[in-house]
Amino acid sequence: MQDKFKEFLLKKDVVISGRRYAIDALSAMAQGLFASLLIGTILSTIGKQAGVEILTQIANFAIASKGAAMAVAIGYALNAPALVMFSLCAVGYASDTLGGAGGPLAVYVVALAACEVGKIVSIKNSINIILTPVVTVVFGCVLAMWIAPFIGAVAMSVGKAVMVSTELYPVLMGAIVAAVIGMALTLPISSAAICAGFGLTGLAGGAALAGCCAQMVGFAVMSYKANGFGGFIAQSIGTSMLQMGNIAKKPIIWIPIIIVSAINGAIAAILGFQMNGAAIASGMGTCAFVGQMGVYTGWLADVANGTKVGISGFDWAVLLGISFIIPAFLAVAFGGIFKRYGLFNDEDLSLSRQKS
Repeated sequence: MQDKFKEFLLKKDVVISGRRYAIDALSAMAQGLFASLLIGTILSTIGKQAGVEILTQIANFAIASKGAAMAVAIGYALNAPALVMFSLCAVGYASDTLGGAGGPLAVYVVALAACEVGKIVSIKNSINIILTPVVTVVFGCVLAMWIAPFIGAVAMSVGKAVMVSTELYPVLMGAIVAAVIGMALTLPISSAAICAGFGLTGLAGGAALAGCCAQMVGFAVMSYKANGFGGFIAQSIGTSMLQMGNIAKKPIIWIPIIIVSAINGAIAAILGFQMNGAAIASGMGTCAFVGQMGVYTGWLADVANGTKVGISGFDWAVLLGISFIIPAFLAVAFGGIFKRYGLFNDEDLSLSRQKS
């Protein structure tokens, strides 16, 4: 009986897999969040600064669609049939709304469950056009009503605990948050989705951003001799995930960059570096400079609500230092020490080496 049930699930493409759920779905959710909330925030900032009202209106539409965008992205990652994927719009909206500030995590859990249930009931006959959407929407929305508020509350509590701890112990927590989120950025999981799920902003968000910047800029600088300018750009404004193949072959190449992340996070916390824009930006690092735009939009919001007097030269210096200068300097220093003692060499950091 158990074997037949497993065979049935496989026919429906319901594969219970840690990689599929924890990596593919989470990464896709981050893309959905990026294409709605983050893009909307950026457009809103441009619209308000340039006085272009239509951009502000478009931004509001994009931001309002974030729950649906995340859920559909998850459905896409799980190879959901068309009717299941489209039905996830309502499920995502319900989960995000009921999940409150912890919406992304609620959307992730509920959309995963609704997608798999929708795939199980999906059949190839004339009643499918009614059956699949009804089951997916009803199951997903009822589940959202039941658990989304709880998930949202837990996510908010965890995020708040991390942020309060960072305020109380800035050096220690700044280093820990930066190291952990920075490693998540380089691993094939989504640091952006993690930061969004727990709503990491303030000093903790700044530390997370510092850790991510350190991974991207650090690997780009440390591997420059091996990868040249193209590799530098690909890693510094693309993703440090490109080094995962090399890390798998020789894990020690990651150690100096993790150290750089921790130090950069501690420095960021000491300097009072905060990320008060959309929480997802905390986990983006220097990728297309989204993290830096998140900081800037946070500044503008703080100025507008009176919690910040204005944007100073010191603010810009800290942003540039934490995002680029300090990680680059530290990566050269620590990378040089490891290379000098023969722990790894430039060839171990070559991106083309992974293809062989």
